[in-house]
Amino acid sequence: MAIKTQPTDASVPEFLDSASPARRVDEGHQIDEIMRAETGVEGVMWGPSIVGYGTYRYVSPSKTSRTQGDWPKVGFSPRKSAISFYGLKDLPDGAALLPELGSYTEGAGCVYVKRLDQIDLTVLRRLIRIAFSRGDDPLP
Repeated sequence: MAIKTQPTDASVPEFLDSASPARRVDEGHQIDEIMRAETGVEGVMWGPSIVGYGTYRYVSPSKTSRTQGDWPKVGFSPRKSAISFYGLKDLPDGAALLPELGSYTEGAGCVYVKRLDQIDLTVLRRLIRIAFSRGDDPLP
């Protein structure tokens, strides 16, 4: 089975400008600036709501459903209830550093942050660099 979310030609700045509540607009642009600085690449819209940086080949470790496809090395989405970060905890070094981030919660593959001012941006930058360092090899 292939991953359904794919890169699009949609505008990252326009997407970020449409975020709500209003503070998500500013937070989204700030995160985009940090992501571009730490990865050296421009963000690309993945589906209607994820801004991704870089690409790697993902293969699910599940024995029952072998999902595979291209996925951003690191990304985020400024959602209404929280900012969703993708890729920050996938690698061992990122998972080990994550407790230093500040106030966050975790989902299956995401890290959720309620407010950008509740996390350590220096740690976020390190987590982004770790996530972006992943090669094109599938996760173990």
